[in-house]
Amino acid sequence: METTMKKILITGASGFIGSFIVEEALRRGMEVWAAIRRSSSLDYLQDERIHLIELNLNSEDELVEQMRDCRFDYVVHAAGVTKCLNTADFERINTAGTQHLVRALQRLQMPLQRLVYISSLSIYGAIREQQPYTEISETDTPRPNTAYGRSKLAAEQWLADQQELPYVILRPTGVYGPRERDYFMMAKSIQNHVDFAVGFRPQDITFVYVDDVVQAVFLALDHGQTGRAYFLSDGAVYRSSTFSDLIRRELGHPWWLRITAPLWLLRIVTTCGEWWGRLTGRVTALNRDKYNILSQRNWRCDITPARSELGYEPRVGLEEGVGRSIKWYKENGWL
Repeated sequence: METTMKKILITGASGFIGSFIVEEALRRGMEVWAAIRRSSSLDYLQDERIHLIELNLNSEDELVEQMRDCRFDYVVHAAGVTKCLNTADFERINTAGTQHLVRALQRLQMPLQRLVYISSLSIYGAIREQQPYTEISETDTPRPNTAYGRSKLAAEQWLADQQELPYVILRPTGVYGPRERDYFMMAKSIQNHVDFAVGFRPQDITFVYVDDVVQAVFLALDHGQTGRAYFLSDGAVYRSSTFSDLIRRELGHPWWLRITAPLWLLRIVTTCGEWWGRLTGRVTALNRDKYNILSQRNWRCDITPARSELGYEPRVGLEEGVGRSIKWYKENGWL
């Protein structure tokens, strides 16, 4: 891909995945525009080569004004939310925010060569749950069981109706790595001697290290097929306990109490957590979406199209990725 002075806009640039996309774009010699909100942390956007641009994804008209003097060759739309106090906010931010951005780009007649939208495996929900589990395929009918998944699917479906928009969709499974906070909470719990799992039926888990998601983004920018959507994982399938075992090893094998709770207890805990979050006004990971995510048994997905069409090849397996992550958490004072 010719990258000399190519201009790229990255939304969600201050976030976990977005900040790594920014770094890779800089490494490739691109002119990087990092979309932020007024409240965004700039901890990972300190490079003086980065052009910061404040974008309001809640308003198409404001976006037009904010980008009026810009011309981007590429857009990576990584902005979004994974947890909210009110379920309506998923649609407002993940779905409507995507619509506002694309409509603004269209109104400005932006000369886009490619737009990459970061979606999620969660748009498929709990399917193929009969043992032995088989890979979720692009030919399966999505049945999202979370507000997050529904909002991402709605955005995908809307993109499919946009004529002449050169978009590509990526659907990663669980993304982990340095700077990520949800899996970090698991590491923190294990450091504090508790490993918590739910459900007694076997669970097949998949992961993808953040560097491999970034790899896929630039492959998609280069030669992804317009209108296509690609699953991303590291190509392996794990037991639900594998991630915890690797974290514990990297932490020096602290003693722990391994608790496996029944699903009915998880439902009570997440219902109470959601109620408490609304009462206090604080976003919490313990909510009904979290219940559906943790209770889902099959997270297998078919990455063959990404391999054959994009040339995607996972480079970081779970063992190496967990090691890198825990090392970063330690070095940066998180653990």
